[in-house]
Amino acid sequence: MAEQQFKYVILGGGVAAGYAAREFAKQGVKPGELAIISKEAVAPYERPALSKAYLFPEGTARLPSFHVCVGSGGERLLPEWYKEKGIELILSTELVKVDLSSKTLVSAAGKIFKYQILIIATGSTVIRLSDFGVQGADVKNIFYLREIDDADKLVEAIKTKKNGKAVIVGGGYIGLELSAALRINNIDVSMVYPEPWCMPRLFTAGIAAFYEGYYANKGVKIIKGTVAVGFTADSNGEVKEVKLKDGRVLEADIVVVGVGGRPLTSLVKGQLEEEKGGIKTDAFFKTSVPDVYAVGDVATFPLKLYNEIRRVEHVDHARKSAEQAVKAIKASEEGKTIDEYDYLPYFYSRAFDLSWQFYGDNVGDTVLFGDSDPASPTHKFGTYWIKDGKVVGAFLESGTPEENKAIAKVARAQPPVDNLDVLSKEGIAFASKI
Repeated sequence: MAEQQFKYVILGGGVAAGYAAREFAKQGVKPGELAIISKEAVAPYERPALSKAYLFPEGTARLPSFHVCVGSGGERLLPEWYKEKGIELILSTELVKVDLSSKTLVSAAGKIFKYQILIIATGSTVIRLSDFGVQGADVKNIFYLREIDDADKLVEAIKTKKNGKAVIVGGGYIGLELSAALRINNIDVSMVYPEPWCMPRLFTAGIAAFYEGYYANKGVKIIKGTVAVGFTADSNGEVKEVKLKDGRVLEADIVVVGVGGRPLTSLVKGQLEEEKGGIKTDAFFKTSVPDVYAVGDVATFPLKLYNEIRRVEHVDHARKSAEQAVKAIKASEEGKTIDEYDYLPYFYSRAFDLSWQFYGDNVGDTVLFGDSDPASPTHKFGTYWIKDGKVVGAFLESGTPEENKAIAKVARAQPPVDNLDVLSKEGIAFASKI
């Protein structure tokens, strides 16, 4: 089979691929030089929409409205944009072999692609309950959410099981956003997770108490300290019940599982250096293999601000690391240098009429400030993290754009603080002074 040759190939067609393509275009990539190879059937899109407006009964988001780069306020890159720029979008194409030494990629259909420079932007895959051998985990209407196909199947189930019962397995990002989306669709929702509170990787007990209370007020039943150990099906093979470890049995027409993800690195395993579950890179996202870069979820990179090596699974880092890698590629071709990646960790979420942002590092002592009563009409509150006498992280619910900018600024500036009472008393005003 004839092989196709490209100067640059982006492996993966998610958020990072779209932002990398935009940066290549800015840097003057020539027609025919760049290809994006994706197993998805559509051009790169803003993945966060899938757990939010894609599932809403009103004001629903559908493609082409959320192709990249609208999520960061940029231009929307429709499939025609790639054509105009001479960027080849090779969609619905799954790769089965990546040989970094010969710079060769092979698809499931036997197509061969050669590259000079490769950007690995394969992202993450969901962890499935079948990975743990959970009984009945393959019955119908148990959903995972990663790609647009997954979201379409869930939308169909929401329509079919009108006013039905849903069980959400997991209390992280997906658990919280999907519980809200299903509740808005008038589905009866129970949320099950083993931890003592929701979003434990980021939230303190104080922050989580607000969200758990708020969700309960919206009619979401929260079941903590146990896990799903099995599923039973009806005569159509569709899920009927969820068995919990503590012996309880929950009725369910729909189950959504959000128990985490893992970086998709299997195609390059053993061919380059890995660290902390990802592909080890430098501050320009260069890997240990010449002409190979890795960005987004798969990259383990130097987090300059904390002098640590980390892997970050978030859309903001996917966008920014992709742009950094392309700038680094073009700079090295022109014999120039660019600044090292200096990332400030940033996470956010929107659900119901809530919207929070977090910047920095969630380590050290914490101070809760503001009105964190779930029944409050304003519910504006936040938290600071303090380590070694400095503010290192900040979280804010229902902040204005200016206030959100202020907490980002404070997390990067890391101002010293002698008295934690000052923080709880001043609240957001402390960040706004920086």
